[in-house]
Amino acid sequence: MSVQRNYEREFVRTFFTSPTAVQGEDDSAKMLRSAAQLRGMQAPDVWIPDNEDATAPSMRDEGVENIIDVVSEHGADFPGEIHPRVVWHREDPSKRLDGFEYMREIADPENGAVDHIDGFVIPEVGDIDDWKKADEFFQIVEDEHGLEEGSLSMSVIVESGEAEIALNRIRDEMGKPSNTLERMFMLVDGEVDYTKDMRAMTPTGELPEWPELRHNTSKGASAAGLIAVDGPYDNIRDVEGYRERMEANRAKGMTGIWSLTPKQVEVANKAPLPPRTGSWLLDVGGDEVELVSEGDREVYDGDDVSLSADGDSYVLTVDGDEHELSGEELREELLDRTSYVPSMDDIVESMEEFEAAKEAGKGAIAMTQSATLVIDGVEVDVSKDRMWDEATYQAAQTPITLFQDVYEHRPDQHEELEEIYGADVVERATNVGN
Repeated sequence: MSVQRNYEREFVRTFFTSPTAVQGEDDSAKMLRSAAQLRGMQAPDVWIPDNEDATAPSMRDEGVENIIDVVSEHGADFPGEIHPRVVWHREDPSKRLDGFEYMREIADPENGAVDHIDGFVIPEVGDIDDWKKADEFFQIVEDEHGLEEGSLSMSVIVESGEAEIALNRIRDEMGKPSNTLERMFMLVDGEVDYTKDMRAMTPTGELPEWPELRHNTSKGASAAGLIAVDGPYDNIRDVEGYRERMEANRAKGMTGIWSLTPKQVEVANKAPLPPRTGSWLLDVGGDEVELVSEGDREVYDGDDVSLSADGDSYVLTVDGDEHELSGEELREELLDRTSYVPSMDDIVESMEEFEAAKEAGKGAIAMTQSATLVIDGVEVDVSKDRMWDEATYQAAQTPITLFQDVYEHRPDQHEELEEIYGADVVERATNVGN
């Protein structure tokens, strides 16, 4: 039985923060106004007017006023969800009180913003009892303002060992009469404060990778029907590093990532979607090198692999190591060294084929992938069969479910999606699996 989700969004790709008040500007809300008008691939799935770390303490009262003004004016047209971040701290009751008062002011219907506010983000949480304190403040705000119970979602930032341990208790605590933790929406990693809390050190002073934290957050989200989001990637110019971080996260089941600029938003919005075209990869010394497609031929264009033919035998050289192989041995060796990244069309076509086979009473079918590999002008035909059963189908469906979630909730991206994939593939992708 699948875990119940309490919100429509099954996936969040982008968690974009904006300062709520910028000191020394004629319009202190300029960053909010700019973010509120983002559209298409530059607009995040979730926008966070950040009245905590991104805003100076002396500007936070003004920041609340700016949130109200900007969201009241632009919130109805903003294509993503809006979740302001307020101050909080597990060890500081004065900060918790400030956070409560900020939520209370932003959610006041007389101020005109709450109709466009989806929830609040609570930073610096501690153990599960601290999460319940925050939930009680949500209950008070909703009751005081006549809002429906649970209408404001709560997302937390995991920034301490206490909060990480609490991840294992969320599912058991949700639904108890003493709380309304069903309002939980996102679990967000905050690696900077987490590093401080753990008293961790690296020789260079850079943040540790914290793969365990990301795994634990993703696991906690999966168990409780929530959404997991990774923390900020501070080197905003390192686009390739950002992509690699997201790829590693997706292998853990964590689709979402913090975005600091509209450019990062655009990269993060596109990265989890299936590629437009498929590609063959060749393992060269542990690195996967993408082959160059030339019609129906996949060509290796590099210096670390060479191949020559001598009658019925071949000499394959990889990183200086020579292998003398027969034709069949060569095919087996190249099969072991190659993999295929399917395109959106490939995934949809395979799912459609399996659905048709299942309709005809078959429980499993073989799917064949074949290619002509070319190394130093020598052509080698390779093919591999993969058995598809219901489990394979369900695993392949995840990127399509993501696409369908995006297509349903982000109509402002429809045009760009059709430009990427073509109208026919988009139509088929929205229908397959339903």
